[in-house]
This record gives sequence, C-alpha cells and structure tokens, in this order.
Amino acid sequence: MIKVRHIIEKDFKEWRPLFEGYADFYKVKINDDIIDNVWSWLHDSKHELKALVIEKNQQVVAFAHYRKMPSALRGKDIGFLDDLYVHPECRGQKLSELLIYELQKISRENKWNLVRWITRDDNERAKNVYDKIANKTNWDVYELL
Repeated sequence: MIKVRHIIEKDFKEWRPLFEGYADFYKVKINDDIIDNVWSWLHDSKHELKALVIEKNQQVVAFAHYRKMPSALRGKDIGFLDDLYVHPECRGQKLSELLIYELQKISRENKWNLVRWITRDDNERAKNVYDKIANKTNWDVYELL
C-alpha cells in the first residue's frame, strides 16, 4: 500500500538515509549538524520548510521538501519544491508524480496556485518525469558565493 502524508517524528530513521542519498546524488557534503538542523526545521511549526513523504508497505521510501515563496510580480506567495528524492529501488513507480500532485493540492489549498522547482541539467531521469507533468520555464539559475 502507498500513502502520501506529511512527515512525522518517527520517520527520522527512514528519512535520514534518503536525505543522505539525495545529498550524495548532488555531490553535496552533509554532516550530522546539517541533518539535525533540517530535521528540526521540518518539525518547527514556525519554520517555512515542510515535508511530504511516501510510505510504501509501512516504510518511508521518498520525500519532498517544500515551502511557500513570495512572488513579487504576482503580489502573493507561490509554492517552491526544494528537494525530492525517491529510494533507488522504488524509482519508476510514479512516486515523484504522487509527491508533486500532493504538493499541487497543498498549493491550491493555500491559494499559492503555482509550484516552482529546479533540477540539475543532467538529471535526465527526473527531467523526463517533470516534462510530462509540468511546464519547463525559460529561466536560468545563478548562484553567488
């Protein structure tokens, strides 16, 4: 049985290796401090970062971290999908789509009415999914360190 739901405290032991896998995929070094900090954000009602998980056969196998984001040109908040990760053994089962559609529902409930996200240029597997369910924009992303 597959269930999409909000993350809860008992999910830590299953969420952590998924989050580490996500960091490994993007070649980002993380440590216990980062993991603990993100975990605390996800359970702080005053913090904007939230999480959905997919539970399959009573085990968390995927997550999506999201938040509201102000859009000045719209004069309102929109949704932003920060991170999405599916356990490698569960890929190809449309779990990403389930998470994104649940986020779309949350977006409508909150009157954001738009969800935006980015992915790496070479993340072909994810882009194949995204191209089927969303509109690719013509925006480029820059970072300043």
